[in-house]
Amino acid sequence: MAEPDHTPTEKKAGPLLRLWRWWRRPSRLALGTLLLLGFGAGIIFWGGFNTGMEAANTEQFCIGCHEMRENVYEEYMGTVHYNNRSGVRATCPDCHVPHEWAPKMLRKLKASKELYAKAFGLIDTPQKFDQHRLAMASNEWARMKANDSQECRNCHNFEYMDFTAQKTVAAKMHDKAVTEGKTCIDCHKGIAHKLPDMRDVPNGF
Repeated sequence: MAEPDHTPTEKKAGPLLRLWRWWRRPSRLALGTLLLLGFGAGIIFWGGFNTGMEAANTEQFCIGCHEMRENVYEEYMGTVHYNNRSGVRATCPDCHVPHEWAPKMLRKLKASKELYAKAFGLIDTPQKFDQHRLAMASNEWARMKANDSQECRNCHNFEYMDFTAQKTVAAKMHDKAVTEGKTCIDCHKGIAHKLPDMRDVPNGF
């Protein structure tokens, strides 16, 4: 006579208890199903996360804040990085967000604290913005100096520069920068935005 599939205790067990017992003794089919579901959920999560990150890494997202739109973005529009004869444009994230995945995530985490200034209206007028311009610029200069102006070097690299095709002064300064181990931000602080009052710039900038 065949044994019953379930003991009397198992028949009386509630759905949660039965689920727990199944979880502790999963069949191969159940285990495979769980693995497939986990894999599918991982793909969906990663796709959604990456889509969100890319959406937050566009010029339109950056200028969604009116403090930026009426200040540094207006300044940037008058530079060669915005409009030039070759039509190659460097947008906000090109200069302020690393391309590599890990540094990009770190930059995004650090940038989240900037939401505080937005939420509490610390820079919501041109006057307030200029009051904080030196501190904000100094932080960005320090970041770029620390990573050897990585964002600049994604497009401009000493190794591929033809100094003979540059103006005399530019060629001389770039050659000197290579010799002295300088980085782009050491000389090009006002390349895209108005400089703050440099009389109060901390030592080292």
